[in-house]
Amino acid sequence: MRLRLIVFASLLAFALPTLAQEIERFELMDVFELEYVSDPQISPDGEQIVYRRNRMDVMKDRSRSDLWIIDYDGGNHRPLVADASSPRWSPDGERLAYVTTNDHDKAQLFIRYFDTGASVALTQLPSSPGGLAWSPDGKQIAFTMFVEGDAASLVSLPSPPDGAEWADRPTYIESVRYRADGGGYTTPGFRQVFVVSAEGGTPRQVTSGPYNHGGKPAWTPDGQALILSANRQDDWEFDPVESDLYHLDLGTETLTQLTDRDGPDRSPVVAPDGRIAYLGFDDRQQGYQLTQLYVADADGSNPRLVTGNLDRSVQRPMWTSDGSGLFVQYDDRGTTHVAYVTLDGTVTNLANNLGGTSLGRPYGGGSFSLSNDDRFAFTLTAPDHPADLAIGMRALPRTGTSVQRLTRLNDDLFDHAPLGEVEELWTESSADGRRVHGWIVKPPDFEPGKRYPLILEIHGGPFANYGPRFSAEVQLMAAAGYVVLYTNPRGSTSYGEEFGNLIHHAYPSQDYDDLMSTVDAVIEKGYVDPDQLFVTGGSGGGVLTAWIVGHTDRFRAAVVAKPVINWTSFVLTADAYPFFTQYWFPAMPWEDPEGYWARSPLAYVGNVTTPTMLLTGEQDFRTPISESEQYYQALKLQQVPTALVRIPGASHGIASRPSRLMAKVAYILGWFERYRGDGEAD
Repeated sequence: MRLRLIVFASLLAFALPTLAQEIERFELMDVFELEYVSDPQISPDGEQIVYRRNRMDVMKDRSRSDLWIIDYDGGNHRPLVADASSPRWSPDGERLAYVTTNDHDKAQLFIRYFDTGASVALTQLPSSPGGLAWSPDGKQIAFTMFVEGDAASLVSLPSPPDGAEWADRPTYIESVRYRADGGGYTTPGFRQVFVVSAEGGTPRQVTSGPYNHGGKPAWTPDGQALILSANRQDDWEFDPVESDLYHLDLGTETLTQLTDRDGPDRSPVVAPDGRIAYLGFDDRQQGYQLTQLYVADADGSNPRLVTGNLDRSVQRPMWTSDGSGLFVQYDDRGTTHVAYVTLDGTVTNLANNLGGTSLGRPYGGGSFSLSNDDRFAFTLTAPDHPADLAIGMRALPRTGTSVQRLTRLNDDLFDHAPLGEVEELWTESSADGRRVHGWIVKPPDFEPGKRYPLILEIHGGPFANYGPRFSAEVQLMAAAGYVVLYTNPRGSTSYGEEFGNLIHHAYPSQDYDDLMSTVDAVIEKGYVDPDQLFVTGGSGGGVLTAWIVGHTDRFRAAVVAKPVINWTSFVLTADAYPFFTQYWFPAMPWEDPEGYWARSPLAYVGNVTTPTMLLTGEQDFRTPISESEQYYQALKLQQVPTALVRIPGASHGIASRPSRLMAKVAYILGWFERYRGDGEAD
């Protein structure tokens, strides 16, 4: 039953005044009705799939997840474990490791036995485990966990008397990365690798030192060692993309470095014969660099680039059981594929439209897993649904592949609240004639004879991509009576390295021309009112939105979400400042102040006449709220209509909770409605 809460009645009336009464629409409260699949894990024999079923808790205002299981043919679909994540099958398929709090204060590692249905806690950990990996014989599980260290101190202060109420002590900071968006000010410590018996016992820490060992460890075939990725260089804090592969002998806890190039080497997976496949690239300090697939001998020697002929980044490598090739996923022109890659670099697509785990906006994402007989399970999306569970298999070339959707988690909602139709768009940029890719979303009751207001919605990153994927935010805008346009201007990923780097050291620049050309192309279709144009975007899209209103007055109103306004203040306050100063600019801000200023939207605030609202989380450490405040105050000084929306407790992911997603869309639509004026679709 679809929820309708009285508390939102006035907000809905304010934010969505253009809704016709004759049809039921996708509305703000429907966000709480959304469900989606993530982390599907197919059993070793390919007969069953355990997946994470995500739902929204209207009372806690958070997403929650349970583990469900289903047969490969779609039968026996049923719940397995409540409030759990990270399901991982044992090699024999008789047990399942997973993580859950299950009445514990901290998330713990559990094992479920399929023959009895019993579950048992393996650990009592002080921090949440991640990167679970079974040993080949099923007797041990490796995982990573944050280990808290001692806080740095410069002085020794007296302690207060018993019962005294002194002020909190100062926090002394010496580390380079001292805060992280979404995590706040960091606790001293590092992520280390542990091994625990699958029958329980005390986990053994097998790495040490002042370094983070991230990702998922990979076992060697004999179960005597792990291959892992880490940056253990002395200057690791100042080299944010660097990492190398290491061989960790579990008997002696000896680490042997396997790779040593300048660039990341990560995501190792080991073939049955011991060969290592991994991801990485030679670091050229470009804004966008392709992540490619490599294969090396068991000792790291003879590394060889496998995907050199694929001008796309690849992710999630997985060896086939016979070691003849690997499965990967990659984005191409806004769509994510599952593919099989032979060792000579031949790429065969096996499934399209992987994704659907980013509910707010139509970004990429999603995942897949592989069985011993080359069957796979993956998250399937389309413009009309978030991630559902789908399966496929690698078949002979002459017979093609077989892909089947197994779940339809949101049919009960969308059968009653139809979504807007999504149409692909290609157009040529006025800057240089390059083709620019985009999508148009029409209102659910679209009438060709009408002219509608248009919202241009711009993605962040800027090195990211939108695609034909479900987007709750875009569909809510369409349900409010707007045609919505979203595009992949230059700098977007999934169109090759050259296209992505057209904005290297030149952002914003001709991406503005790309966006304006797509707007013109939609207007030419005849159903958009050219006097009813609106623009919004978040993060990198916020940068471009602020840039747009500083360069044109075509738009009636704008909403700039979590932007960068002043590149100098941004790189000196953002959490990832060692990365931004090295990869997005050719020099430090004090070495090139004119270059930083020329690319800052704040430099053009004197041109702005468009009513512009700012919207940012108060705990945003990626694009700190001080950026929005600068622009708000500058617009006030210019006497341009403006407003500032602060989202309490929110980090850069301002739509991470259902109520925040609703509030974000409601404020955007409310601002646009204020300045919409008379239009044919009113």
